[in-house]
Amino acid sequence: MTPAKPLKVGIVGASGYTGAELLRLLAGHPEMEVVYATGDSQAGTLASSLYPSLAVAYPNLVFAEYEAESAEGLDVVFLGLPHEASLVVASQLFGKVGCIVDLSAAYRLKDASLYPQWYGFTHDQPDLLDKAIYGLPELYRSELVGAKLIATPGCYVTAASLALAPLVQSGLIATDDVIVDAASGVSGAGRTLKQGSLFCSVDEDFSAYGLLDHRHTPEIEQVTGATVLFTPHLAPMNRGILATCYAKPAAEGLTTARVLAELARYYKDEPFVSVRMTPPSTKATLGTNASHISARYDQRTNRVIVLCAIDNLCKGASGGAVQAANVAFGINETAGLTAVGMYP
Repeated sequence: MTPAKPLKVGIVGASGYTGAELLRLLAGHPEMEVVYATGDSQAGTLASSLYPSLAVAYPNLVFAEYEAESAEGLDVVFLGLPHEASLVVASQLFGKVGCIVDLSAAYRLKDASLYPQWYGFTHDQPDLLDKAIYGLPELYRSELVGAKLIATPGCYVTAASLALAPLVQSGLIATDDVIVDAASGVSGAGRTLKQGSLFCSVDEDFSAYGLLDHRHTPEIEQVTGATVLFTPHLAPMNRGILATCYAKPAAEGLTTARVLAELARYYKDEPFVSVRMTPPSTKATLGTNASHISARYDQRTNRVIVLCAIDNLCKGASGGAVQAANVAFGINETAGLTAVGMYP
């Protein structure tokens, strides 16, 4: 049901890349209006000074310093904060706003005991963790309706899960030996100045990182139900993720046509998923909430290959968050979002 007037929206942590992407998307949302945007490190700064791309849509928006009282009563609050900061803010606002949409990993893992190993902190909110709904509509749509706390998936997790989950659920691939190789644009590292994301470090380079211990590994396993060896790579581009996933078949008589047909069947009514024979590319998804998927079965090596391309800041973060919020509030799921990329 569409609300009679726009939902009042707050963005806590609006000065980061995911916050700026939320502002971009919500500027065109017919049912949501940003009324509160914080950025403690940029408090008092005109948003358009930090991001000139926002000048027309938000000519007078100034980043505020976060105060819980200022957010109370809002319909939806997006959190673009570090994980432990989200724990604090979510606990302050839960029950005092209509819905919290958290873009950090603070509420993604259902097993709280995993947080010390993979994120380096102890999760001290088991009750809220139990209440959090995983924010990937293609797989959890029914649970998201009416949600009060949404945990937006990790960017790599979105691509890998959309590629693998339908084939696991249909029994076409085995779950004991899955490999995910994925490359991301530099914006995935955030706006904070880091040696590894400097232009001279990234330009003309392609490198792997997080070998064997990347924090998205248990999340991919949680969503897909598979045991995964995950290796992320940093690509010299601003945006995008391309995930290439390998698995053994679990069904007899597998062919490329059968794998593609299962993916197409699973996603036939999804507004943001395209299953095609053509291998996907990141540029085709630039600026969109779209996911482009393709697959092959290799008879020679007896392996299934599934590929998924997304925009890491949009479908992989802020766009996915808006899509999940739309579902939670019964708004048209595509509101404020596009599946058409910018090309060239």
